[in-house]
Amino acid sequence: MVKLLLQISLILSLLLMGFVSPLSAQKTFSVWGKVIDENGESLPGATIFIVEKQKGANANENGEYNIKLKPGKYTIECSYVGYNKQVKKIKLNGGDKKVNFYLVSTGVMIDEVQVTGTQDENVESVRISEISLNMKQINEIPQFLGEVDIIKTIQFLPGVSSATEGTSGFYVRGGSPDQNLILLDGSTIYNSSHLFGFFSIFNSTSVDDITLIKGGMPAKYGGRLSSVLEINQSSGSKTDWNVKGSIGTISSKISFGGPIIKNKMSFLFSARRTYIDILLAPIIPKSSSFSGSSYFFYDLNLKFDYQINKKNSIALSGYYGIDKFNFNNSDIGFNMQIPWGNAMASLQWLHTFNENFFIKTMVNYSHYEFSFIGSQNEFEFKLLSGINDFNFRSDGFYKLNSRNILRFGIQGTYHYFTPSSVSARSGETQFDTGDIQHMYGLETGAYISDEFDLSEKWKFYTGLRFSSFTQFGEFTRYIKDDLGSTVDSKYWGKGEAVVTYPRLEPRVSIRFKTTKNSSIKAAYTLNYQYIQLASISTVSLPTDVWIPSSDKIKPQQSQQFNLGYFFNFNKNMFEASVEGYYKIMNNLVEYAEGSEPSDDVNDNPDNQLVEGDGETYGIEFFLKKVTGKVNGWIGYTYSFSNRQFPDINDGNPYPAKYDRRHDVSVIVNYTINKKWQIGGAFVYATGNTITLPESRYVIEGRIVNEYGQRNSSRMSDFNRLDFTATFTPRNMKKKINPVTGEKEYVPRRFKSKWNFSIYNVYNQANPYFIFFENSVDSQKGTISTQAKQVSLFPILPAITWSFEF
Repeated sequence: MVKLLLQISLILSLLLMGFVSPLSAQKTFSVWGKVIDENGESLPGATIFIVEKQKGANANENGEYNIKLKPGKYTIECSYVGYNKQVKKIKLNGGDKKVNFYLVSTGVMIDEVQVTGTQDENVESVRISEISLNMKQINEIPQFLGEVDIIKTIQFLPGVSSATEGTSGFYVRGGSPDQNLILLDGSTIYNSSHLFGFFSIFNSTSVDDITLIKGGMPAKYGGRLSSVLEINQSSGSKTDWNVKGSIGTISSKISFGGPIIKNKMSFLFSARRTYIDILLAPIIPKSSSFSGSSYFFYDLNLKFDYQINKKNSIALSGYYGIDKFNFNNSDIGFNMQIPWGNAMASLQWLHTFNENFFIKTMVNYSHYEFSFIGSQNEFEFKLLSGINDFNFRSDGFYKLNSRNILRFGIQGTYHYFTPSSVSARSGETQFDTGDIQHMYGLETGAYISDEFDLSEKWKFYTGLRFSSFTQFGEFTRYIKDDLGSTVDSKYWGKGEAVVTYPRLEPRVSIRFKTTKNSSIKAAYTLNYQYIQLASISTVSLPTDVWIPSSDKIKPQQSQQFNLGYFFNFNKNMFEASVEGYYKIMNNLVEYAEGSEPSDDVNDNPDNQLVEGDGETYGIEFFLKKVTGKVNGWIGYTYSFSNRQFPDINDGNPYPAKYDRRHDVSVIVNYTINKKWQIGGAFVYATGNTITLPESRYVIEGRIVNEYGQRNSSRMSDFNRLDFTATFTPRNMKKKINPVTGEKEYVPRRFKSKWNFSIYNVYNQANPYFIFFENSVDSQKGTISTQAKQVSLFPILPAITWSFEF
């Protein structure tokens, strides 16, 4: 297989170079280089703008950029949010030219907030359905209870929606939460939620930037059907020490870092903790049934970066976070403990052969675990589920010539699953709940892709990914009859292959420039997903379990088609896009009707699952104002998401629980002056689908519900307005220049700001779930039913103080 991939790579490279060579007569050269700050750190996403051409590019994840130009004189502007702009003039006439930029931090809060750090990139790039944000942009958006949250930020983007009020789970273009690949420094995160989904695990003080890909997924990524959310942690300055922190309504956080070896090695450590348990404990009466109950979560992030020499650097990063919820009721002698959490570690090595060729190799570890411990009197019940990953990957970048960029790599992940482990005892008596069910799998991948220009108008991306998944033992398959009773079993020994699924995944994207400021893009991607989240609830909770593909459950598959029109106007002050998509999905899984998680005891978890198909399609509109004192964006999505399972809803199609017909988001920021900035966020969305009873009967004194078609009803529509105001004290001080004797302003060492936010300004009662209150008149034989809505959050003000020195 490796030999086959090398042959494909060679043939593809020769073909593409053949396409390009006749065009060399056009004498188009490359201006390329790297963007770093005064501390020597690269600035991914920095904007490189050619004034004469009114075109630009973005620095990649290593701070490198590449722009094609014809011979001539040019003015190049390099900018990055929070840094002073640098301008260079060049003359291009004899070949490619290397131009590096060194940006210096402004040291003050910026006057204008840019929603994106690109100019013309949305028109020029072949990438489709992709957006990048840095933390300076995310910090300006109103947040829940004043807590800056990455997941809630991307929920404001078109095509992305939240599960329910307050949750940090997200759906992308009608897909389920488990179809999103979330990477933290290259390590997979399986549960991104704190506080049962109300906050995400990502501490804003440790995050550098994020990238969300909703469609046109590059061949580098695999294993998910809907999206990729890539999050990179900051590694600290190599020259200066820095401390950042904030004190908020429900949590506080701090980060500090700096050079270990100046100009060579740096680190960044950050920590966050809630204090709900500390604040509530003194005010809960001892007589209350909640006395002794508590909840808290905390996060720890650490990253080291070491520049060994000009050609080699390594980075070591880690994360550990945990939630702990305890509930005690002394009246009935019941207590409950629910801890869950994530851990990850990543070691990366970047080797640069030359300015055109580098390889990044990494080894990652990911861990997620959920447990439930409940006891009453002498009875105790324990539930445990989790997943462990050991991952290796190596990704290469090779610039063939001024018009071709070749990317290639290999990946491998060993999965160790504990879908469910149950134990129970009463006093000294231990109940037989069967053997613990473990599942093992090996997921591999290899890819090659090429991004190339045929002309100024036409740009192409082609990629081919080979992926494979093998389930192996030790494993026992329990064989069922038509009534669900176990009639036989089959055993595979340790390391013995149970089933293997090899798959090919082609990826193609095309960009055609219609004018200088507009382009049409199209993309096709074929994806496979080998692990899935089995969920009975309507929202993603820690109790959901990860299950791999097996001899019973085939890998999920999707084919997505994208077509979009992208254009800028008013000298790139405004960016706009209209994008349509259509996605077909096969081998999706759901719990069979009437199944319960407890059915997994002494059985295979996937015996409770059924397979089916789905389709999603829609159109997204996006308009954003990039620069100026007033900026922000408006997004609107009109979409459909349907499912069809032979064993569910009598085989009839039904709307997915992620189906939302309309979704609108508006973000506005206004810089009043150097001290005050205000902003607002408005969201509106069609209500979630639900299944409601159509009739009720009283049989032998019990109320029996008869339900209608699956997801045939909807909750009321969702809408909310949030507001934020940020006050920045003067962070500059006067100083006499010893050379000129003139007064000048220099940054203060200690900087701070106050953020005031209001969540749900007009106190909208949005639905969280609906329950029914029944009243039975036994004499008349009638039932009176009243639907009642539960809402979580009224108007919630919050104050956060942030500091830096």
